[in-house]
Amino acid sequence: MNGIQAINLSLITSLFINLIPLTVQKAWGLPPKEDVPEEVLRTEIITEARSPIDGKLLSAAEYAQLQAQLQSPGVAPLDPKIRETIFLLRIRQLFRSLGIPIR
Repeated sequence: MNGIQAINLSLITSLFINLIPLTVQKAWGLPPKEDVPEEVLRTEIITEARSPIDGKLLSAAEYAQLQAQLQSPGVAPLDPKIRETIFLLRIRQLFRSLGIPIR
């Protein structure tokens, strides 16, 4: 009886060992092989970009020029009436914050 149990145990063990590789699946957390690693992407030189305004394709020089224009503080001329209205609204806001009633 001991010999039969040993044979059964060895048969079952060999079946499990042979069938395990068939049931193992690929890891889901790994990126596909075609995917370019981030380290490689960081070293690439960008030669074209899209405009943040309208999405048109730009060369690297045009993109740099557009970024410089967007970051420079450009003050557009404002109508004097609008300036006065903004000034009065700010004074009104100050009075309200101090608790002075305004009609």
